[in-house]
Amino acid sequence: MKDEMDNLDHLFYNKEQEDWDTAQLPSGHHDRFKQRLTKNKPKRLLPFYLSIAAMLLLFLGLAFHYAREPKTKEYQFASQQNKQTDSIFSVIITSKLNEIKDKKSPENEKIIADAMKQMKQLDNDYDKIIIELQKNGENKIIIAALISNLETRISFLKEVLQHIETNEHLMSLRHEETT
Repeated sequence: MKDEMDNLDHLFYNKEQEDWDTAQLPSGHHDRFKQRLTKNKPKRLLPFYLSIAAMLLLFLGLAFHYAREPKTKEYQFASQQNKQTDSIFSVIITSKLNEIKDKKSPENEKIIADAMKQMKQLDNDYDKIIIELQKNGENKIIIAALISNLETRISFLKEVLQHIETNEHLMSLRHEETT
């Protein structure tokens, strides 16, 4: 064991002597190095302040974006009956949308995304009908278009829910077959 230790000591002793850097630094090296360290560097405060200002603007923008409460669409109808009809349909549509959002999963993500795009188009059509209603007043054609749009949205959401449930059922059957 002592022989092995002597070999290790000899190995490291020789290795250390070969690896030591024994070269002398050129004269004045220390002074030049010290001078570079103390040299006045140009101040770069403007980019620093710009980055702080950009961060503040970003945070303020995000705060205002998330602080706003979603506005509910409250339209003025001449008759109480039309207002109630719109309110009832809106509650049903909101309920169906919440059901769809609750069923969100990786398997249903594409179906739901496509459904939301279609719903956005139906919402835009609804907004156009409301603008017509407010501009021209209540008449049978506009009220019929409004109710038709609301019924279309509800039936569309029901079909989406049915499609999602069918998709989930098929996925569970596939899962049962593979296990």
